[in-house]
Amino acid sequence: MAETYDLILKGGTVVNHDGEGQRDVGIRGGRIAALGDLSKASAGETVDCRGLHVLPGVMDTHVHFREPGLTHKEDLESGSRGAVLGGVTTVFEMPNTDPTTTTAEAMADKVKRAHHRMHCDFGFYIGATRENTKDLGELERLPGVCAVKVFMGSSTGSLLIEDDEGVRAVLKAIRRRAAFHSEDEYRLRERMHLRVEGDPRSHPIWRDATAALMCTQRLVNLAHETGKRVHVLHVTSKDEAEFLAGHKDVATAEATPAHLTLAAPECYEKLGTFAQLNPPIRDAAHRAGLWNGIAQGVIDNIGSDHSPHTREEKSHSYPKTHSGMTGVQTLVPVMLDHVNAGRLSLLRFVDLTSAGPARVFGMANKGRIAAGYDADITVVDLKRRETITDAWIASRAGWTPYHGVSVTGWPIGTFVRGHKVMWEGNLVTPAQGERVHFLETLSA
Repeated sequence: MAETYDLILKGGTVVNHDGEGQRDVGIRGGRIAALGDLSKASAGETVDCRGLHVLPGVMDTHVHFREPGLTHKEDLESGSRGAVLGGVTTVFEMPNTDPTTTTAEAMADKVKRAHHRMHCDFGFYIGATRENTKDLGELERLPGVCAVKVFMGSSTGSLLIEDDEGVRAVLKAIRRRAAFHSEDEYRLRERMHLRVEGDPRSHPIWRDATAALMCTQRLVNLAHETGKRVHVLHVTSKDEAEFLAGHKDVATAEATPAHLTLAAPECYEKLGTFAQLNPPIRDAAHRAGLWNGIAQGVIDNIGSDHSPHTREEKSHSYPKTHSGMTGVQTLVPVMLDHVNAGRLSLLRFVDLTSAGPARVFGMANKGRIAAGYDADITVVDLKRRETITDAWIASRAGWTPYHGVSVTGWPIGTFVRGHKVMWEGNLVTPAQGERVHFLETLSA
């Protein structure tokens, strides 16, 4: 008797533990049930994937969807809509909202807001403060929590623990890997006078590579001292990449498409304050250092640091402008363009966006196309050439730094736990996003 599935993805080139090869994917009950030749099987729906690549669902573990409190520029629905339109199946969202996500009540509220309202699956960071440090061991185990997030350098919002004593206390209080915005706040304060009114080119001079390296060195020393694991977010300098290569026992690292694609001073001359990020986009030598970090395996995952602000907020005179740009919807096409340019292999892209995030954060049943795993799948056309435009961007911010940029490689379909959420640029299933489960908190 022929096997029956809810869905079969037919004839695509699947990228998984076997490498790349043409095979069918059978899905049942939201999980991958079979791989191989399923020509004799039947299914409720069959999707023709011939000529396309079938990848493990792309995960963006660094987004700011601004809800609650800042929903004029993004919310959980609009941000996740952009995610699935861009081929992203899971996101981890940051705590610097208003109010901040720093209590059990705030976390429960966020999970409730997100359930079946977000189009993709989700996890949320719990923000570390001096006031909640003693409770972080319990807070990090709450349902939906992906990790503790610590700001060692000031950025958007009020969360900040800049001193070694405070960071040491956080690390002692937790058991899971924590994520860090790593810029030395003391150096940032000392160098504020280097900001030039009206000139965003001074942003990476003020928040220089030394500030990032100093902070990362302090953080790694504290991780060794306390025996805890840390994840360095948005690494921006060749110095950090080289330093972290010697400390992979305690430290994992993230890079963003923006820091891998744009370079100073050209990006500031072209985009002005719309290229302003924290930590900043640096020169081409640092960008090359990040690519070397990817080639050497130092960088564990790609996160977009999707941090939308309105055009008005970005159009003030520097330094009164907000730092941040949209990114979740453009992660896949921008990085696939790098694949087509030969800067990384398709297998390395999958490692950075699926297997890598699953390893770093200990996700259950995600990150692979394998029997028993969630049927999270990103279908892409590696040969398709498209031009990214502001009109395509679903974010409430309504703009992208890549407007007018032509790329080769495009997301065609997004499947979340077997639900066909996006196909050929259209949302085809109502929002059914659910919280991610983690190996260290399976009972949560």
